[in-house]
Amino acid sequence: MSTFLLEIGTEELPADFARLALPQLETAVRADLRDQRLVHGAIHCTSTPRRLALSVEGLPERQPDASEERKGPPAEQAFRDGQPTPAAIGFARRCGVEPEALEVRATPKGPFVFASRVEPGRSTAAVMAQLIPAWIQGLQGRRFMRWGEGESRFSRPLRWLVALLDETVVPLSLPGTDPEIRSGRLSRGHRLHADAVPIAAANAYSQTLGAAGVMVERERRAALIRSGVEQAAAALQARPDLPDSLFEELTDLVEAPQLIEGSIEPSFLSLPAEVLCTVMRAHQRYIPLYRQGAAVDPLAFEAADALLPRFLCIGNGLPAADSLVRRGNERVLKARLADARFFVDADRAVASIDRRDQLARVTFAEGLGSLRDRVERMEWCTDVLLEALPLPDVDADHARRAAHLCKHDLVSQMVGEFPELQGVMGAKYLLAEGEPREVAVAVLEHYLPRGAGDALPATAAGAVVALAERLELLLSIFGKGERPTGSSDPYALRRAGNGILQILWSQGWRVDLVALLERCTSHWATLLPESLPDPQGLALELMEFLRQRISSLLEEEGLDSDLVQAVAGESTATGRLLGDPGDVRVRARLLQDLRSRGTLMAIQAVVTRAARLADKAELAPDLLSPAQVVNPSLFEKPSEGAMLAELQRLEPLASASTAQGYAGLAAALADSAPVLAAFFDGETSVMVMAEDPGVRANRLALLGVLRNQAAVLGDFSRITG
Repeated sequence: MSTFLLEIGTEELPADFARLALPQLETAVRADLRDQRLVHGAIHCTSTPRRLALSVEGLPERQPDASEERKGPPAEQAFRDGQPTPAAIGFARRCGVEPEALEVRATPKGPFVFASRVEPGRSTAAVMAQLIPAWIQGLQGRRFMRWGEGESRFSRPLRWLVALLDETVVPLSLPGTDPEIRSGRLSRGHRLHADAVPIAAANAYSQTLGAAGVMVERERRAALIRSGVEQAAAALQARPDLPDSLFEELTDLVEAPQLIEGSIEPSFLSLPAEVLCTVMRAHQRYIPLYRQGAAVDPLAFEAADALLPRFLCIGNGLPAADSLVRRGNERVLKARLADARFFVDADRAVASIDRRDQLARVTFAEGLGSLRDRVERMEWCTDVLLEALPLPDVDADHARRAAHLCKHDLVSQMVGEFPELQGVMGAKYLLAEGEPREVAVAVLEHYLPRGAGDALPATAAGAVVALAERLELLLSIFGKGERPTGSSDPYALRRAGNGILQILWSQGWRVDLVALLERCTSHWATLLPESLPDPQGLALELMEFLRQRISSLLEEEGLDSDLVQAVAGESTATGRLLGDPGDVRVRARLLQDLRSRGTLMAIQAVVTRAARLADKAELAPDLLSPAQVVNPSLFEKPSEGAMLAELQRLEPLASASTAQGYAGLAAALADSAPVLAAFFDGETSVMVMAEDPGVRANRLALLGVLRNQAAVLGDFSRITG
């Protein structure tokens, strides 16, 4: 059995390209080898900044022969007097056999002509030579380019190609490359080593490149970087600020990782820690070091208490060059931090309230005015929300002040250079100017959550302004006629909708979103009269949008999709669903818990049996009291009285609208199975569809009320079992 090696040599690739390309390459290789009847062992893909590499173990020397059998014309049409007719000759030609090789076989439809053909297996090397160009051309990624005079496209120009089957070169050329790329055994080592590196055999690839200064195994580089950072940080009694995104990027930026420790000029620790960390991580790909055990105040203006005047970086060179690289990195960082200090000083020379006025010069979106116009709409939304929320006056005052100032830093020089610091710098500037800490925290928190899994606002004021910000965005962008599509959501409207629901759930606030949206869209119609002629239509559209967001969020929490549809599906009453968005989550979690404990099926059995006939009762879906529709004087059997007693027991539970009430209702529904069984099947059972119209309607009403009471938990017809 043989080992195959493919190395695609390139100029330095973008750091994120390998993570996108390697899974594509492995998928294509597996599929093509299966189609080519080549059994194989392990497939391994790896990369460095200058190459993608693939190895396949356990390949045979050649494909197995392929046998093919084809059915031709009927025998009486294929042969006349023992001689092949034109039909037989043509069939044989199409099958690649001689007419004499045709066989006549009996079939259920009579004798037919058959041709058997054996396609000899090709050598594995020949198959690989045919497949490799398509593997390379099939890779997809961002920002592909052409080079030279060729038509080939790739993330970066291709420079060499190694294709080996054990010790033998698999000969091929890549079409459309300039200069033309032909396969060989010459790879490239680290740029600081001799350039050409001959690979003697496929299974010697990693060892050969290691001797040339390239750690080709991506997993090894990642492990080395992780352990090096952790050990260096521990020695300094520090905590490395190394998010996963930066760690992955560092792994894909170097071929020979070398840990380098550098120093920060202590005077720069007078800047906010977030500024230093953003400069180091985003611009320089350095790793900031927080003091171990130090409490980090998100509003602190100086980093001295939080950060060490040190940083770590990952070099891509020889250990002997560490000191030179370190000094260069320190010089670059010093210049970057000097710029940041200039921006901060310039910002602090302008009052935040004056920056708010400058927002009038910045357009928010076409047809929606300036950023200051947007802030004023957010302030209106904040006032409306505060009317609906029972917050103390002090929290309401902080929320109003935060809404007034929350976007001022968007025109600051610091946020202009580092957009990811919006809100962070605004909050720090406000606190430094003497605004209450609660206002500054609310400004910081109103951007939360920034995405899936992010923290939510912890303070009431911050949560209100965060709700107002997202509500204004949905109203304005939907109002101007733009909608998210399956592939495009430039304003992150789905994230805004998710944020509204997550914040309400987190705070435990019960807000009637139906009434809120109706009031807001009516106001927006006065703000955008030309683009919003139908405020009621916009309100309905936003309600449906939020219903979809509820379903999506519940499924992301791990709840079964059928249970989500039972509480938030299209047939769900929008008024109830959005009248209290927290209620739907409580019911969905209860149904999931009932399923996990094995009791949901018993409840479903009761509800389903009653619902089969309940539709004929034509009761209003919100009718929960049997007293309004059931007449005990029409009872003919004791089972009817027992059913009424059961409905009377369920009524207060169905009307409670609390987690405890829902749990009690679920338990009571499960307990009602014997009563329903006696109603249908017992010695005193009844014929629901009785001949007497009054008796029939009375019995249907019993079942209709039971169905309605159960529907308080959800639509059981959507639950699959």
